Amino acid sequence: MQPLRIGVVGLGRAFTLMLPTFVQDNRVKLVAATDPIAAARQQFAADFNAPAYDSVDALCADPTIEAVYVASPHQFHADHVCMAAAHGKHVLVEKPMALSLAECTRMIDACQSAGVHMVVGHSHSFNTPIGRCREIIESGVYGAVRMITALNFTDFLYRPRRPEELLTAAGGGVIHSQAAHQIDIVRLLGGGLVRSVRAHTGAWDAARPTEGAYSALLGFEGGAFATVTYSGYGHFDSDEWMNNVGEMGQRKNPDDYGKARQRLAANQDETALKAARNYGGSAYTPSQTPPGSQAHPHFGPLIISCDKADLQPSATGITLYADHQKSFVALPAPAIPRAEVIDELFAAARHGQSPIHSGSWARATTAVCLAMLESARTQAEQQPGYQVKP
Repeated sequence: MQPLRIGVVGLGRAFTLMLPTFVQDNRVKLVAATDPIAAARQQFAADFNAPAYDSVDALCADPTIEAVYVASPHQFHADHVCMAAAHGKHVLVEKPMALSLAECTRMIDACQSAGVHMVVGHSHSFNTPIGRCREIIESGVYGAVRMITALNFTDFLYRPRRPEELLTAAGGGVIHSQAAHQIDIVRLLGGGLVRSVRAHTGAWDAARPTEGAYSALLGFEGGAFATVTYSGYGHFDSDEWMNNVGEMGQRKNPDDYGKARQRLAANQDETALKAARNYGGSAYTPSQTPPGSQAHPHFGPLIISCDKADLQPSATGITLYADHQKSFVALPAPAIPRAEVIDELFAAARHGQSPIHSGSWARATTAVCLAMLESARTQAEQQPGYQVKP
């Protein structure tokens, strides 16, 4: 079967994370791209011997493209998805799906009207250890899920940022960028239907005026609940609790502690620093990780408490703490990083299968994220709408 031909909107950080997947998975082929930065377009044209357009509309009009990967800044997702759908293209759009529920609905309606599929990701709920936990839960062998505990401590807020990435209204901060991962995970494992949200957020650095941390209690239909905590101010790095395996499955060097803050303090022009490290920039270096050498991606420590066992997914497998025995389900290292994303996209575009990470699913996650912001603002419990089962 011929590979699915993909055009890329946005050659920034998200694209560089997905690039090894696109290059190594023979089910897809990058055939075009667009980005406002000329150096990025030139890099793409040289790397893939393919056109690099100077506008999103020109890319979407390319008749050779079957699916568009929307990796533009968050605030442009809705317009770019609707544009791709209007040209009859299937869509893979990065999380967060959009910044408002109205935008999410507009994207869903546009894809439905055009008869195309939309997959929203990647989020870390695509990760194989999370999917395997879901299979164990659905088998019923350990009973119902009662409680989920998720946390992650990183230096997210001190990595190079464009100005809008530090403005909540423009999609900045950890709620839009990071809670989208964590909420997707706990919704997938907890049954999807969040009925209540009580949250606190922290914005503790005046020089970076957006939410850098949160903690929330989610209640699910059926009585299960989840606590989710994230800090992007990370002095502590919770990857220490993941055997020094990083979020993308890479082995981390403990001696790199504090490098993000040091790098930021040494550079006056943060936007230029980020651009230089992005695809096509003067400091850009392609991933040198050979296929099959990584562990699985993760999003920090996670415990799923069921009636008869606690489940703890990691970058290499799942530890099962049952009534009378502790055991470990080993998972082979991924042959291709994030191939789970291509599994859903290819099945939807080529075989018409409805994806798990559909527009409706992602809208429900967005509703929870927005409810977290509102709960923190009002100091009151919120009831998010649009909830769906996986």
